[in-house]
Formats: sequence, C-alpha cells, structure tokens
Amino acid sequence: MRWTLKPKTNTATVASLAKALNVSTVIASLLVQRGIETFDQAKKFFRPSLEDLHDPFLMKDMDRAVSRIEEALKKNENIMVYGDYDVDGTTSVALMSSYLKTISSQVATYIPDRYDEGYGVSYQGIDYAHDNDISLIIALDCGIKAVEKIEYAKTKGIDFIICDHHRPGKTIPNAIAVLDPKREDCSYPYKELCGCGVGFKLVQALASQKGLSVDDLMHYLDLVATAIGADIVPITGENRVLAYYGLVVINENPRIGFKAMLAQVQKKQLTITDVVFLIAPRINAAGRMKHGLHAVTLLTEEDPDKAMQYAAEIETYNSDRKNADRTITEEALTQIAKNKEENRCTTVVFEENWHKGVIGIVASRLTETYYRPTLVFTRSGEKLAASARSVKGFDVYNALEACAEHIEQFGGHKYAAGLTLLEEEYATFKQKFEDIVSTTIDKTLLVPEIAIDAAIDLNEITPRFYRILKQFAPFGPGNMAPVFMTEGLQDTGYSKCVGAEDKHLKCKIHKNGVAIEAIGFNLGGKYNLICENQIFKAVYTIDENEWNRSISLQLKLKDII
Repeated sequence: MRWTLKPKTNTATVASLAKALNVSTVIASLLVQRGIETFDQAKKFFRPSLEDLHDPFLMKDMDRAVSRIEEALKKNENIMVYGDYDVDGTTSVALMSSYLKTISSQVATYIPDRYDEGYGVSYQGIDYAHDNDISLIIALDCGIKAVEKIEYAKTKGIDFIICDHHRPGKTIPNAIAVLDPKREDCSYPYKELCGCGVGFKLVQALASQKGLSVDDLMHYLDLVATAIGADIVPITGENRVLAYYGLVVINENPRIGFKAMLAQVQKKQLTITDVVFLIAPRINAAGRMKHGLHAVTLLTEEDPDKAMQYAAEIETYNSDRKNADRTITEEALTQIAKNKEENRCTTVVFEENWHKGVIGIVASRLTETYYRPTLVFTRSGEKLAASARSVKGFDVYNALEACAEHIEQFGGHKYAAGLTLLEEEYATFKQKFEDIVSTTIDKTLLVPEIAIDAAIDLNEITPRFYRILKQFAPFGPGNMAPVFMTEGLQDTGYSKCVGAEDKHLKCKIHKNGVAIEAIGFNLGGKYNLICENQIFKAVYTIDENEWNRSISLQLKLKDII
C-alpha cells in the first residue's frame, strides 16, 4: 500500500470556516477538501434539503419526454418500462412503473434476460412490445447507444424515451426524448446521477405537472439511494440529497420488499455501506442467477406474505451467486498463476463455462488481488462476453475504446464496463489491451493507495469530534469516510490476532497518555510490527464499537508501518 497525505488546504480559509462553524481546524480542513468553504455551503452539506434538488426541466429533452408520456396516458396507450438487469436498472423499473401505475393500468415492465438478450435494449424486447400492442417504451439505465434498435422500433410503430447516465457514443439515438446528463448538449447542472436518479427526475417532472412536490415523492427515494450506492456514483451534490433522504426512508419506513430482505438482518440504522452490502447483492442476485424481473416483483410487491416468499427465493439466488463467485475466483487465480501472467499490467482471463452472472464480481475480486485493470471473459452464445474493472485513477472505458477495432460492442464507466467480441479476436484483443494499458497507465496506479485526509493525535479523537464526523455521511465516491494518520504509536501489550487463521489484528494503542481500542481486518500478518513496545504509525477511520450494551470509539485500521 502507498500512503498519500492529501495536500494542505488554505490555512486562512480553514481558520475562517472553523471560527464560523465553531469546529476544530481538522474538521474545517476536511470540509475545505470537499470544496466547502463558507457557512452556507457547510449548512447545505450538513443539512441536505429536498429544496436543493434541481428543476428537472433543466435536463435536455425533459419537456419532450413529459409531453409524450402525458399524451400516452391521455390516449390510454400501452406503455412498457424497460430497464437493465442490475440494481440500477431494476430499481429504475420499480420506481417508474410503480409511479405510472398510480395513473394508468396500461403499464408493463420488461427486464432483458442476461443470457438470451444481453445488456441494454434488445430486439427481442422491442418485438415483445410490438406483439403486445405497446406504442411507448421508457428505457432506464440503458439505451444511450441503441441507435439501430431505436430505428428498428420506429419501423414497428414504437416510440422510445431513454433515461440513461452512461457516456453517449458519437451518435445520439433518434428517440422521442433522450435524457442523459452526460450528453454534451445537456446543460443540466449535475452530471453524476445514476440511471434510477435520471428516472426519478422524470417522475419529478411528471408529478410537478399534477401539482405534486418532491416531498410527495419521498417514498420512492429508498430505491434511488440503493441505486446510488450500488452503482458507485459520486455521493456529492444532488446524489447526496437523494441518498440522504433515501436512507431516511429505508430506516424509518422502508417498502415492503426491503423489509422482507432485511428481516434476518440485526441492524438498527442502515448506512449506505449497509445498503451496498446487504440490499444490493440480493437485488443483483436475481438478474445474475435467474431473471431481473424477480427483483422488480419484490421491489413493487405490497403484500407482506408474498414479499417474504419472493425474498426467500432471492436469498437462494444470492447463496448460489456466492458459491459460483467463490469457485470461479479460485479457478481464475489458478489460471493466472499457471500462465505466469503476474508481471503484466492487465489481468485478462477466459473460461467458456464460467457463469456470466458473476464475472463482474470475479473481476472485482481479481482487481483486489493483483490491483490492475481486469477483464473476465466467458462464452455468451456465439460470442465472448466480459466484465471489466479498473484501478483508481485509470479509465478502463478509454482503454477499451482504443481497442474498439477488435470489439463487437462495449459500454460502461471509467471504472467498470462490459463488452462482447468474436472468439477469433480474443488473443489479438488481449495483447492490444495490455499494450494500451502498459503504455498509458502511470505505474504508481498499480499499487493500492490509501488517501489520508489528515494527520492527527489521539487526544483529538473525542465524542464531539466523532459526532460531527458522522454528519459527513452518507459516504461514498467524492465523499469518502475521512481517513487519518497518527505517528509515534505503541501497543499497550494486549494486542492479538483474531479470527479464522488469525487474519485480523485486535489491539489497544496509546500515545501521550491517551489509549484507544483498534481493529485491523486482514492485518493479522502485521502483528510483528507492533509487538514488544515497537513504535509504529497507522492509518485508520473512526467508528463506534458496541459491546455488552456499552458503546465506545474505536479505530478501524487500514494499514500500519
């Protein structure tokens, strides 16, 4: 791990903000690092308000989308809500369909089959709409690159409204409306919405025409918050507001499907991290192991007994997903070692029988192990399909674009993407991808980084300090939980390795008469650095530990040297 201490912020700005807010300079510097320099900016940060959400009609084509949907509702047209099979897509479909069903009974939902149809808008989906006399499709979390498919739909007399957040290609599809903040000709003030976020803006616009405010739509925000967390979009600006209030809904009045999924979870207050690790994998499991419509059905179910039944089924899918994930990861690691590919700048592996539904998770696991841009391929019909994951600071989407001559189709983000190619192109593509990455990547990016917000002493970690830190949540990209470093530490003599195979390090550390408990997951191998009164330094986050009904502050160690 390489430790990087963030540059010092402007001391005059920090001092002024600390005085205005009556907080320590450490807290003030954390705020300035996040672009918050005034009292009013701090107020918006610490007290997110639904009033801070932008006018949805600032998004290009929003007026056209609203007009076409209102026309469809007035004429009793059949409308199909179409979305991708991942968390962002299924929550988007659940949100849009459940809102439209409060106005019309002519609303159908469609999630493409991951294996038969693949990612995004499919010809099969369009044919299904045509066969069922559907004249309007609202596509969510997909569609921005479906140029030919939108033209095909036109020949069938079907209009499209696209709500997407992925990067557009060179040509924007000729749909009735294309809502995507990343369009170069879209001046919407916030560019980082997830697909469900774009869908919510359309719902907000539709509702405003009926005289409803965003407060009347609060109960949909549990879906939006889940999509924000699962899709790893920045939790800044508008996303921060949506995630903040979505968590309020999840914790105070969650939808019946969420209650069913969380029935076995003993957790009082869920954070965005809990949503990512407890709710999102279960929603995802349906699309990975069976069909994404199972997730939509659960998320829109209003009968508690049926919801519990659906949740139990999804729990089975999630268990199957874990087993497949574990097996394939082990096979991939064996393949890498066997082919002696550890010295490459990329990881590219292929096995035709790997489960397509979990190759994205496996790619993430391999990235954690070898820390380099990673592609995991499997067979998908007559072609090969892959999931791509990247390391912090490297744009894997751009790297794939540079290899486009060997790729049939690709799409995604800076850190995660998907692609298909012909099997005869695999070897050539693999080498080209390695060549592109090895010549463009800064080699320091191939070593995991711990970005440290501030160096502090243990005596600065007080209950008040932690209470303010908690108000920085929800945490995520663009607003990660603050990471601190302290030097000159010693163990009090009670440190020990715990857990299976002594993987974790539990200790109590002290400096200048102040002592505090600490836990270091997967740091058991570093016990020898702190035993026998050695002096060391540590990087960590701060959280609470509850034991025997007693709550105390503790450090969650990220690394020690």
